[in-house]
Amino acid sequence: MTWTVAPERFDSPDAALLRRAYYDEVASRYWGRPATAGEIDAGLAGDGAERLAPPTGEFVVGRHGQRPAACAGLLLVDGTTAELTRVFVRPAFRSTGGGGLLLAAAERAARAFGVTRIRLDTRHDLVEARGLYAKHGYAEVPAFNEGPYAEHWFAKEL
Repeated sequence: MTWTVAPERFDSPDAALLRRAYYDEVASRYWGRPATAGEIDAGLAGDGAERLAPPTGEFVVGRHGQRPAACAGLLLVDGTTAELTRVFVRPAFRSTGGGGLLLAAAERAARAFGVTRIRLDTRHDLVEARGLYAKHGYAEVPAFNEGPYAEHWFAKEL
């Protein structure tokens, strides 16, 4: 099977399912127990995903074959910087190349917006994500925000 990654509305049925799966995983890991449906709903409510659409950003969905399996968001910070967010590959599809394709798609979108730098923050327990970023040229940088879940900060010059 092959991967395809393309821009998609953040609220399309497949994108909404992937965003929900993303939040379920990061919340469950954070709390050390399965997140409840109510907690997931609360986390998704008002999460700013509407900004992941032109002209303020982009959302991409990765499909393995025909199955929605991954997503990533890009949010413009200013004229030269964008932030990578909601990067997620369903566990069953990890280590199959989808994560790198997501990052490449987000980087293409950033270049199309005229951005020259992508940054992101992540948590210590999201080991797979940190490994993915490092593998694809993202370097750890000093903290650029004080988010409650930010423990590692990365950036890449495009």
